[in-house]
Amino acid sequence: MSFNTSITGINAAQKDLDVTSNNIANANSTGFKSSRAQFGDIYAVSAYGNSKTATGQGVLTEAVQQQFTQGSLQFTNNSLDLAISGQGFFAFQPTLDSQQSVYSRAGAMGVNKDGFIVNAEGQYLKALPVNTNGTLKSTSLASAAPIQLPVAAGAPQATTTVTQSFNLPASATAPTVAFDPTQATPDPASYTQANSQQVYDSLGNTHTLTSYYVKTANPNEWNVYYQLDTQTPIQGPSTLTFNANGQLPTAPTPYNVTATAASLGTGAAPLSIAVTTQPDSTQYNAPFNMAAQSQNGNTTGQLTGISVGSNGLIQASYSNGQSISLGAVALVNFSAPQSLKQVGNNSWIETVDSGTPNVGQPGTGTFGQIQGGALEQSNVNITQELVNLITAQRNFQANAQAIQVDKTASDSVLQIR
Repeated sequence: MSFNTSITGINAAQKDLDVTSNNIANANSTGFKSSRAQFGDIYAVSAYGNSKTATGQGVLTEAVQQQFTQGSLQFTNNSLDLAISGQGFFAFQPTLDSQQSVYSRAGAMGVNKDGFIVNAEGQYLKALPVNTNGTLKSTSLASAAPIQLPVAAGAPQATTTVTQSFNLPASATAPTVAFDPTQATPDPASYTQANSQQVYDSLGNTHTLTSYYVKTANPNEWNVYYQLDTQTPIQGPSTLTFNANGQLPTAPTPYNVTATAASLGTGAAPLSIAVTTQPDSTQYNAPFNMAAQSQNGNTTGQLTGISVGSNGLIQASYSNGQSISLGAVALVNFSAPQSLKQVGNNSWIETVDSGTPNVGQPGTGTFGQIQGGALEQSNVNITQELVNLITAQRNFQANAQAIQVDKTASDSVLQIR
């Protein structure tokens, strides 16, 4: 019996060595979670046995349980490398037509030949669908799908609004030459100031919107004319009347500048641009100054980068200033993550004991945040594992010695004559 008891001790020590060795071997594996061997003693006492004098019959391995503590973060130069700071797992789809999900904390990502975001095993990162403003459409894992980077150029957008904020010189006098809207190039003596800015048509073609500021004979009053490229007649005027403090008493009504498709000559749709003078525009005794101007159109853009926010929102950036929301990284958690089934490559699949997956957006509820351009390192503590290695070795040697002692005692009995 003592032989069998010692053998169970050797087996347990060997299991401890196996677990510790595996931890050490994966000390540099991204997203790896260390394991711990848990043991229990063996007692076999019958209903009529004497428990006061019963001796144990050895040890058994109760479980090899993974420890889902946070690993430290290592920052990289790859914006698609993702680390979870807190609870949760990434969800991956083995193939495009697969219905199965695989879960992992390893966030070393890249892009395959078809433009999908994948991990080192070629599995597809699943993301939740979002609206154009980046808000979630659904938090169901069934709605999550692989993310594919857009291959098309950023779509152009026609300018529909222009805003201007400026100072007009209070010392200006009315021009001696009348402003002629029918001239493609107005006489400089007919206007006080001019300003040009770029606007765009529906095909992304650039056009120049010029504003001509003409001081009238009335005190504190200006007329503003607008010209698109060199088109005539020039449109306007929009009248601005400042008060004695050099400010606009009321917000000016936007002036609508239009252009037909034929006048644009680019094949684009007609333009209709609401030019708004900001209420903070002034007429002070200072030189003309365009303090701020903006427009909401853009030309065709090329993909310049992909970024992932702490909330998991994946955005594509374009050279024309556009940003498009592609999806939000789906994080998954379980009631009993220790009961997940390990399938290798630092991945798990759900089991009956782990419970069903709970899905959400990073940074909400109990889900951790996403750190882009970083990887979660293994949570293995090398120092502790080396101590465990020594302990397991001593346990193995002690049990082996117990077998040797049992053998010596048995040999002595057999030699009795």
